[in-house]
Amino acid sequence: MDLKGKYYRAFIEREKSLEQQYSAARAKKQHDKGKLTARERIDLLFDAGTFEEIDAFVTPENQGLDFGTVESLFGDGVITGYGKVKGRLIFAYAQDFTVMGGSLGIVHARKIARVQEMALRMGAPIIALIDSGGARIQEGVASLTGYATIFQNIIESSGIIPQIAVIMGPAAGGAVYSPALMDFVFMTSYTSYMFVTGPNVVKEVLNEEVTQEELGGAEVHAKKSGVAHFIYDDEENTIFALKKFLSYLPTNNVENSPLLPEETPTPPLNPKLLDLVPDDPHKPYDVIEVINNIVDRNTFFEISELYAPNIVVGLARLEGKTIGIIANQPKVLAGVLDINSSVKGARFIRFCDAFNIPLLTLEDVPGFLPGLDQEHAGIIRHGAKLLYAYSEATVPKITVILRKSYGGAYIVMNSKNLGGDYNFAWPTAEIAVMGPEGAVAILYRRELAAAEDPAALKDELVKKYREKVANPYVADQKGFIDEVIDPSMTRQKLITAFNALGNKWVKAPSRKHGNMPL
Repeated sequence: MDLKGKYYRAFIEREKSLEQQYSAARAKKQHDKGKLTARERIDLLFDAGTFEEIDAFVTPENQGLDFGTVESLFGDGVITGYGKVKGRLIFAYAQDFTVMGGSLGIVHARKIARVQEMALRMGAPIIALIDSGGARIQEGVASLTGYATIFQNIIESSGIIPQIAVIMGPAAGGAVYSPALMDFVFMTSYTSYMFVTGPNVVKEVLNEEVTQEELGGAEVHAKKSGVAHFIYDDEENTIFALKKFLSYLPTNNVENSPLLPEETPTPPLNPKLLDLVPDDPHKPYDVIEVINNIVDRNTFFEISELYAPNIVVGLARLEGKTIGIIANQPKVLAGVLDINSSVKGARFIRFCDAFNIPLLTLEDVPGFLPGLDQEHAGIIRHGAKLLYAYSEATVPKITVILRKSYGGAYIVMNSKNLGGDYNFAWPTAEIAVMGPEGAVAILYRRELAAAEDPAALKDELVKKYREKVANPYVADQKGFIDEVIDPSMTRQKLITAFNALGNKWVKAPSRKHGNMPL
């Protein structure tokens, strides 16, 4: 009796059964919707031949169901495992919508939980490729407890390993809290959506007609809710962008990001920077042009580009080293801080601080957005989040004041007394309690009221205020900034300063955690 042959044939038959499960008919259903299969997504993400699948042959829990049945298929609707992405170890799970709609049952949840725990133990990033109808109704509360375990694992891994969610289909109900708890969320236009309650529930409860796209499509979450950090037109481009984004991140919180020097080094001096900020303080400009003329060529990767665009955040490289950038955007609301921009900036700062990514702040901010709506919606509390995040961060922190730096916003945007390690200013900087026009209107109220030509007097006083109070040399002389620098030398100054801060170490106070104004 050829036992070896018998056992080997059984092994081969089992492998064939798994392959046949991923049939052309199932794949066609995904492709017809403009979606890839879970297996295709995994193949696109990982370096060829490096992915190792885990628990491929487990089957769903069919015992003790009180209502309905489930398909007894291998894998229980999710592919889990690990491999290399651009040569670095990455763990991932990809939900398979062709198997019971990618719904989460207890076995499905155990597979995800296992790969999460492995990623944490190995200190490697984890990617969630989400395409799921939500909790598996047939399994009742068991599926809900599965979600709870997944959420708990995300929270335990937070700040230790990067966690990224890629929404490639539906994410509904409790399932949305997995991506919400993770560091970054990618979405694909037209084929992915997220909502706590779907259109049918909205119709039943509120009698409102709404489509899935209108309720929770990629554009909604990228522009309005801020839940999605990146959106791309199709799955291929989404995964390509994800792979590029991963190259900026460290493997875990005790390592630094990969060093990727440029093939053609960027010159340390850049005369273009002399002309980017207009002489007229009321004239807008695009701060992204400033960023691109400081960092390594073509390395700025913007995050949440469509949400709260009055503040710009993203990752870039400076001499091949990853840095995080926070910049006020003068061409949108004059770069003013409001509720959404404060929260956007605060969350990004905390991510960078957790993963040893130095922070560069480019400041041009006239203050916080005034108004009834902002005050009633809690600008005080939300603005304090940005202040708290800057103050709490212990990574190297450098600020360059490009133009306006007024009032509370001056303090919040990584001022020297809030913990900024180096604070530079361009000659165009204006640093004061408030803008010259507002200050003059208050300080010279009576004189302006009595003047024969109030407009001429005001112009004269505004000019005098800029010269005597708001110019950067006053702040420099008083030690509130470290140096007024030649804009063309900004890159070189930053390289030198960040290198000096390379071994920065701050002893954290002994406490469980602070109480951030959430």
